[in-house]
Amino acid sequence: MVGTGPGGYVSAIRAAQLGLTVATVEDDRPGGVCLNWGCIPTKALLRNAEIVHLFEKAETFGITVQGMQADYAAAVQRSRGVADRMAKGVEFLFRKNKITLFPGTGSLTSKNVVDVKGKDGVTTLEAGRAVILGTGSEPKSLPGVAIDEKLVISSNGAVRNEAKPKSIVIIGAGAVGVEFADVYRSYGVEVTLLEALPRIVPIEDEEVSTQLTRSLSRRGITIKTGVKVSAVKPGGAGVVIETDGGRFEAEQVLMAVGRGARTKGVGLEALGVTMERGFVKVSPTMETSVKGIYAIGDMAGAPLLAHKAMAEGVVAAEAIAGKNPRPVDYGNVPSCTYCRPQVASIGLTEAQAKEGGREVAIGKFPFTANGKAVALGETEGFVKVIADKKTGEILGVHILGAEATEMIHEFAVGRTLEATVDEIMHTIHAHPTLSEAALEATLAVLGQAIHI
Repeated sequence: MVGTGPGGYVSAIRAAQLGLTVATVEDDRPGGVCLNWGCIPTKALLRNAEIVHLFEKAETFGITVQGMQADYAAAVQRSRGVADRMAKGVEFLFRKNKITLFPGTGSLTSKNVVDVKGKDGVTTLEAGRAVILGTGSEPKSLPGVAIDEKLVISSNGAVRNEAKPKSIVIIGAGAVGVEFADVYRSYGVEVTLLEALPRIVPIEDEEVSTQLTRSLSRRGITIKTGVKVSAVKPGGAGVVIETDGGRFEAEQVLMAVGRGARTKGVGLEALGVTMERGFVKVSPTMETSVKGIYAIGDMAGAPLLAHKAMAEGVVAAEAIAGKNPRPVDYGNVPSCTYCRPQVASIGLTEAQAKEGGREVAIGKFPFTANGKAVALGETEGFVKVIADKKTGEILGVHILGAEATEMIHEFAVGRTLEATVDEIMHTIHAHPTLSEAALEATLAVLGQAIHI
């Protein structure tokens, strides 16, 4: 197993459970980018930002706070501690499952031989059955713009830097961009968010993008969409960003324009592994064009999500062990963005469903009408359900609001079980809960919502 990110370590553990002898190769700590520099530390920072927000509105709950100070460096240190704890957890799981870890950079020299270049030299590993590649991805930049992690930083640098800038321009308003906009703004940074496409979080439903834009704007985040960056160079307060929509200055720039697969130096070209648009082309069992070589996670293509990588890792391990694994259902992978308010979705957007020729029925329920949300003081957002008008099939669900990333899984399970709106409607939801909004949105599809 080359790479021990979410896909790699899960695949290694599943293979060991199935009785295979497993060796892993990692040039960082186990857990990869997600655990060490991405998903986990950013969620720790977002939790800090949430607590800052709660202190700021403490008077709403009858609590007076005087002299509150938010230490950004301490927030970063806490996030690093969280990441360290989780990495140690993966190391423990490797020991528990008798998985050998080889520190270093791995590259294929033949279809079943991996050379590991470590600090003590090169170690050669020979695979008896197969090699799984899960080398992940790395931050992209704009053409001609170098990420130096000083003036122009990536998300990797953002989770390491203990000194917050006074001002920052974030280029790219997808999940990474809006999450860091949330964190920085919560700590008083002047934030400008630039997006080349017509709206922020562009893969989400248009109504979600519109309301999230309003929410972030109310918090003082400047948002400019439909702008293309032509140059990023030192100057002004630190960096000058020139666009077709004007000139911006900030102390730092965060590049959040996406990620590219890490495929260079792995040995794919020499072995003739087929690539497609920069990613490794794989079969439903995650096998590449070269028999015995498997690829999972970000290097195997979109969506570039940790939970998708984990699912692929299990499929690859089970296929190698001679099982008949169920292929990953790429149409049923939840998408989650952890800014405030949170965004979560699954399936088709309203526009996609209509473009596909489906006759749809839409149900929408606002959190302002949900008792638990009002009690929590978290009334922003809504649940939106898109269903086939004739059959009741749940085509897509979009949630904007508190704990949206937890709520989406009701519909993930429902779609896996091929549930219709009728099954959701007849499922009793506990009261009071945020999840009642999911029930009410489903009832709204049928024109039967009770609380609006």
